[in-house]
Amino acid sequence: MTRISGALRSPLTFSVLAGLLIGALFLVGTGADPLTAYGAVLTGALGGDGIGATLTTGTSVLGLALALAIPLRAGLINLGGDGQMVLGGITAAVTGLASPLPAPLTVALALAAGVAAGAGYAVLAALCENHFGVPLLVSSLLLSYPAVSLASYLARYPLKEPGSSLPQTRALPDGVALPAFGDSTVTLGLVLVVLAAAAYWFTDRRTAVGYEIRMTGLNARFSAYAGVERRGLTLRLMAVSGGLAGLVGAIGVLSFPYRFVDGSLTAPGYTWTGLTAALLAGAAPLGTLVAAFFFAVLQVGGLAMERTTEVPRELTQVLQAIVIVFLAARLRLPGRWLRRRSREREAV
Repeated sequence: MTRISGALRSPLTFSVLAGLLIGALFLVGTGADPLTAYGAVLTGALGGDGIGATLTTGTSVLGLALALAIPLRAGLINLGGDGQMVLGGITAAVTGLASPLPAPLTVALALAAGVAAGAGYAVLAALCENHFGVPLLVSSLLLSYPAVSLASYLARYPLKEPGSSLPQTRALPDGVALPAFGDSTVTLGLVLVVLAAAAYWFTDRRTAVGYEIRMTGLNARFSAYAGVERRGLTLRLMAVSGGLAGLVGAIGVLSFPYRFVDGSLTAPGYTWTGLTAALLAGAAPLGTLVAAFFFAVLQVGGLAMERTTEVPRELTQVLQAIVIVFLAARLRLPGRWLRRRSREREAV
């Protein structure tokens, strides 16, 4: 009961409820019924026709949320998710097209190649900070652009499918695909991402490395005084972060339509949605999982809401922004109140 009471009073719960309330006011202002609109979101995302799309979208959102939450737990901000994900996707496509191995081994090799490409590119951003003094936030963001441009060039020219008007690579050979669950678009990639979330939780809660990461995020100077080597930690965390982003890109290529399509990985905004989920959860493993699923529901349910109620699906993006604003305010105001109370006591 104590945990339930604490969860209900938490800034996260307050922010989500406040966001839903303000979203309802927006709906009333446009002449729509909030209950009908929110019902359409839930039905469209969690109903029989939408749960598959929600889990498919959730695979990418959760993968990117984990990729960005891991360094964020240590106070490091990786904004290069797009570049690392796209590089992992195009590397998986090249591997799948060129590999002479049997299909199951090619799938495993393509996944490993995507992870390696994303990890290596993220490490490059970490090296820019460690050796050249370029802030990680800046280096990771700027390195995304050449990676996305390179993948776009490869999909449009050397690897382009002959006769196609779309900027896409040739289709992967028969059998070079992740197994799907039944007739849905949900693939084994969802299991891989959930296993990554479980590994993150175990590392965060049950290992000394996880303690060092949390300690660095809370107080970097104290962790350095305690013997945590910041440069090495940055390299390791960015390698894991980029590897997960590359895995998401590889999963996207090895799922329908079984090829790399220019823009298909970046257009949905998985990186920014994942970052929002990680921020909303404070980079905590279980919280990141729940927040990622919440945003996947909003993203998929928004389309159903637009079809049912004619309310623009952009309202769901407004809800995401409102939730983050309220969360930031909720976390900042208690700190100011405590400091004011402390000064009042000292004055007395």
